[in-house]
Amino acid sequence: MEEKSQIYGAVAKHLSDVAEQLAIFIERVLPPLFDDWWNKAVLNTLSLHQKRRLEQCNITSMSGLDLAGLLRVLDQNWYQISNSLNLTSEARHFVKEMQTVRNHWAHANTEGFPVDDIYRDLDTLQRFAVVIGADDNLVQDLRKTKAALRALETQSQPDSGTETPSALPERKNDVAEFEPGQIVFAKSNPSSRGAVIAVLPGKPENRFNVFIDGTTQTFYASQLQVEDRSEEKEKSLPRDHFHAYLTALQIKYPGLSTLYSLNAARVDFIPYQFRPVLRFIRSDRPRLLIADGVGVGKTIEAGLILRELQARREIRSVLIVCPRPLVIEKKWMNEMKRFEERFTHLDGSTLRYCINEMDLDGVWPEQHLKSIVPFSLFDEALLYGSAPEGKRKRKKGLLDLDPPPRFDLVIVDEAHHIRNQETYSHKAVKFFCDHADAVVFLTATPIQLGSNDLFVLLNTLRPDLIIDQESFSHMAEPNPFINQAVSAMRSQTPEWQNLAMEALDQAASTPWGQAILRHNPDFVRVRSELLGGGVTHENRIRMISDTEGMHTFAGIINRTRRRDIGNFTVRKPETVVVPFTPAQQLLHDELLRIQAEIFSQIHNGLNVKFMMTTIRRQAASCLFGLAPFLESILNRHMDELSWEEADDTGVLQDEAIIPIESQIQRLLKAALTLEAIDPKLEALRSIIRDKQSLPNNKVMLFSSFRHTLSYLFDHLSKDGFRVALVHGGTPDEDRVTLRARFEKPKDDEDCLDLLLFSEIGCEGLDYQFCDCIVNYDLPWNPMRVEQRIGRIDRNGQKSESVAIVNLITPGTVDADIYERCLVRIGVFNNSLGGGEEILGEITREIKNIAENYELSEEDRKGKLQQLSDNKIRLIQEQEDLEQKQAELFGIRLPQDQLNREIAEASSFWLSPDSLRRLVTLYLQDVCGKDQEFILGEKQLKTLRLAQESRAHLLRDFQQLPRQTTSAYREWENWLKGGSQHLPITFESDCAMEHPKAAFIMPLHPLVKQAAQLLDNKQRIICSLSVMSNEIPAGRYEFAIYQWRFHGIREDLVLKPIASTALVTEHLGRLLERAADCPDVTPDGLGSLVWDNLDAQHYSSWNDARTRHIQKTQEMAEYRRESLSTSQRARIALLDEQLSQATNEKIQKMRRSQIAAAEQDYARRIQDLDIALERADIVAGPVAYGVIHISGRAL
Repeated sequence: MEEKSQIYGAVAKHLSDVAEQLAIFIERVLPPLFDDWWNKAVLNTLSLHQKRRLEQCNITSMSGLDLAGLLRVLDQNWYQISNSLNLTSEARHFVKEMQTVRNHWAHANTEGFPVDDIYRDLDTLQRFAVVIGADDNLVQDLRKTKAALRALETQSQPDSGTETPSALPERKNDVAEFEPGQIVFAKSNPSSRGAVIAVLPGKPENRFNVFIDGTTQTFYASQLQVEDRSEEKEKSLPRDHFHAYLTALQIKYPGLSTLYSLNAARVDFIPYQFRPVLRFIRSDRPRLLIADGVGVGKTIEAGLILRELQARREIRSVLIVCPRPLVIEKKWMNEMKRFEERFTHLDGSTLRYCINEMDLDGVWPEQHLKSIVPFSLFDEALLYGSAPEGKRKRKKGLLDLDPPPRFDLVIVDEAHHIRNQETYSHKAVKFFCDHADAVVFLTATPIQLGSNDLFVLLNTLRPDLIIDQESFSHMAEPNPFINQAVSAMRSQTPEWQNLAMEALDQAASTPWGQAILRHNPDFVRVRSELLGGGVTHENRIRMISDTEGMHTFAGIINRTRRRDIGNFTVRKPETVVVPFTPAQQLLHDELLRIQAEIFSQIHNGLNVKFMMTTIRRQAASCLFGLAPFLESILNRHMDELSWEEADDTGVLQDEAIIPIESQIQRLLKAALTLEAIDPKLEALRSIIRDKQSLPNNKVMLFSSFRHTLSYLFDHLSKDGFRVALVHGGTPDEDRVTLRARFEKPKDDEDCLDLLLFSEIGCEGLDYQFCDCIVNYDLPWNPMRVEQRIGRIDRNGQKSESVAIVNLITPGTVDADIYERCLVRIGVFNNSLGGGEEILGEITREIKNIAENYELSEEDRKGKLQQLSDNKIRLIQEQEDLEQKQAELFGIRLPQDQLNREIAEASSFWLSPDSLRRLVTLYLQDVCGKDQEFILGEKQLKTLRLAQESRAHLLRDFQQLPRQTTSAYREWENWLKGGSQHLPITFESDCAMEHPKAAFIMPLHPLVKQAAQLLDNKQRIICSLSVMSNEIPAGRYEFAIYQWRFHGIREDLVLKPIASTALVTEHLGRLLERAADCPDVTPDGLGSLVWDNLDAQHYSSWNDARTRHIQKTQEMAEYRRESLSTSQRARIALLDEQLSQATNEKIQKMRRSQIAAAEQDYARRIQDLDIALERADIVAGPVAYGVIHISGRAL
């Protein structure tokens, strides 16, 4: 801590020195470029606040500006300065990065910064200093501080007491009360600590500059107090505390090899949903296209990726872009609640507000850092800005923003909506992606090499890699051979090495293989090892991983189809035909006559056509719901959500009723006189009664119309059925409660036998315990039919088959669509292939045919039949093509292989039991050990803390980095509130059933607090015992080291070392089962034993370090060359597009894309340089111990 505080002080001084040098640079270069340089180039570029400060302080030179003002002046005049001095685009990048560094340190929190971030900031300071021609001494000082930081990483392990090398300021003034580097706190605010960075001798008191809360502050000696940092050198821990300590290490220091999203969300554990998560965290860039089939769970997969990112770094800003219906349905808002996230919906005015605030302050508004925005808001004005109107000023667009908004994560749902590069949706999404840290695209569109849509998506996602169609096609060519090589390596047949070599040679002989793959250091190494022969088991496993990494699309595309998972159950559809009664037929005929009358009077009335179609569908659904439906229309009581539930293609405006109000009144009058006989309701009653005699008596009923549902609810309730109703307006809490009652066994008094759902009402919750759905009416959209069935036909369904009962009334257009289209394309028998695009086309064409009122009944039936024939053929062709091309886009990953990968990425130390142990010991340590704080034997528990205990926890909570998740807000509110009881659970399935319970998982603040306290910096020792038949009985010493990998891929792992190789191999599993062993103590072993373990560790570490540094150098060289090649092609393409653009707005966009590409390239080259400088494995012991193994005798 002391050395790190010295680093903080050094950075503060460097920032001050850079500001001084920058002022000199600007005063040297600006005056020759402008006639009145101070007014034109300085005052005109500053913000209003900065101008006022200059005027109030009468500042007339650059030395009077702070670093923020100096950087703004440099940035705003960059065009003139760069042309004058021939500065490169890379130099421009470091100007932008310097603004980020300045903001970074101006808003430092009490927790400080990760060492990686500090190093990057120092590197940027050094490179920027070179750009502005700063004094050589400053550049050398920056290099020394970087070296000191690297040394600090090496020396900062738990038992290290070594001083940091003398690259930092030396201590002076021995007579002063405090010395530079000492940790002190202000007596007025003991919770705020900092490091002394300078002594200012004076009388009667000395003064001290202290780097505290991100800034340098001056105090008198009497205002400060030294922090007591005396600690024991060793600490012996019992088994439970030792286990909790290892859990704390994994929480505080996450690594790439462990999945943190397991059991970290209110979702079911479904193995295949972690496939894209594994790909994402192992990819060379955090960007992925998830092209999974309908119903696989893409939104959940995106949420799991968000969880993984949050486990590794702070994620403050997330933008979700999706179609407007998903905003209205609150799909994403509800899904993100499963991950303890609260998002806001942006409409036109709030999005405009965000852009204006970004323009004024350079930051996205805090309250909208996690937002959901529909594609429909992306228009010309939003992208390019709007022209001034009268006295109104011109509104700026996204392309005007400098700096642009940089989101930590951008998620684009139904990404095929941006497949046309000329649309504003595409351009806006590309803008956000170009400036985002991580990006995830979601689409159910089939993956096909010849598809321009796929090229556009990947080009938008990875423009550095996917540059043009030709190179995109060539990229896929080596992949079938790479798959063959991986299969051979996995097979372990006698000839596997020869088969793998042949496959790799074939991959290398393709055009992409000759140009790129042959130079990949992994390819060179694997091929060399295969040539040498005698590959060990360990090397073969690593070889498989390296070869999979050569697959050109494995890191950027994930495609899981329903057929890849296998059918969850057998679908058994049943059609129940219920004709109209004569009276009902008369009403339906009257509806058709009034409709014909309306269309003979009104032409091209899209709103009227939409209304009449919906009325006709309501009549086909339930004639007894027609009258209240018409009354709602006439009284303007139909809200937007009701229209969306009835028809997902549009929302009707109230004004549309005006031209046809009299005809609607006539229809209403006829509907009100309808006799009460209802054969369709009787058919439903029969279905329900039959189901009630079975062990599983649950029935889910769907309708697109709320008035149908209300009518059924009233009648079925009177019949004595235990029934409830859920629609889009039902509160989330009520939905969860009703689902829980529906799941209860039928002999429970509180259970429900029947749930009635609207389209939107069924979203967000799954009902695998039910095996029967009734479609009282059917949507025209096959996707919505699939979503209904998908509520029960999904992972976890216990029944061998599910019943799908469709109630159909002949003579209606719905019956024609059902018989001639929906049944024939197979939506009721199998999960549909073909993707969202084809299903969307089917919906549009069904609607066009059904709403073409000039067609005769026979013509309509014929067109529906032709439509289904065409689409069946198209779906089959696409599935066949995708099956043939599957190897081009993904590694063949058997299900057992996926399960093994997930098992290997799972951690015992992050399991619910381990987290509960960690939290329990933390609470006992903070609040006292004489009572139980977590009450209850079941999964749902109660945390009970008195006010004094909550106050202790609140102080610890306030030391955590601030987060914007709902879990943090709710935890803070409870700690500050008056209730001493809080429902909690450590299990995800319980968290799903009890949404108001706090879900204590790896990212919860209570777990974070516990990890902070139990991550002990002393030398930890323990004595354990365990039964094992795999290892000879005896006493074995062991040590656990922490290895932090620095380089291209940062990682952190725990490395066990034991006195024998056999124990080392099994130590991880032995520790999980171990118990306390009071008879065996490590105290009397002496330092010689630990020194021997350290010697063993050194040999292992040194070999690994040498390999790691070599591999980093090879990979950095390879990537630098690949980056340079792709950057030249990328810029050449953008330059050509710019030269061909004649429209000023298009030119502006192209220039913005070129600037983004150049900054992206410069940043990635800088990352490679930093990776080379820091390539190392920093190791240190975290625990020593003795384990006594009993079992098989020697």
